[in-house]
Amino acid sequence: MQSTIKNEFREHLKVSKVSMESIIGPIEKAAKICINSLKNGNKILIFGNGGSAADSQHIAAEIVGRYKVERRGLAAIALTTDSSVLTAIGNDYGYLHLFDRQVEALANKGDVLIGISTGGTSKNVVSAIKLAKKIGCKAIGFSGKNGGDLNSICNINIVVPSDDVPRIQEMHIFIGHTICHLIDMAFEVKLKD
Repeated sequence: MQSTIKNEFREHLKVSKVSMESIIGPIEKAAKICINSLKNGNKILIFGNGGSAADSQHIAAEIVGRYKVERRGLAAIALTTDSSVLTAIGNDYGYLHLFDRQVEALANKGDVLIGISTGGTSKNVVSAIKLAKKIGCKAIGFSGKNGGDLNSICNINIVVPSDDVPRIQEMHIFIGHTICHLIDMAFEVKLKD
């Protein structure tokens, strides 16, 4: 068992190192887009399927609450949390429209969408981003493999250089945390002595 555990660490570190060399610039650009949108009174909508749905909730919680430093609450919504909305849309319109229907209802020009898809090809994520772009939103993709469809429809697609889904997911939460840290720094409350 220990050799398997060590191998998991080695694989994580390998993808982490390759990612550090290739996606620092895209992470910085994505953070700037998020910060500018929030400073203009807009919000961030985050979504994905399965583990990416959980990551969406996690990242939204860090933005609304805080990540590491004290600051005011900021507007972020995970489109993966309301079971009544999800099941109604899925039943009435189909799984393809799970996120785009919510984008239609909640997104405004200037908002940011973060679509998370390990291969960059999740049809419902792609559909929601296409609609958001028509509304005038900025789109950020968190993907892996070759970036998939998110390459051509996002303002920035942060592509983790791996084909291993668990490693991609690990990097997605790291990327989300890093963006949250940069947001925290931009809105940090300077306490008086």
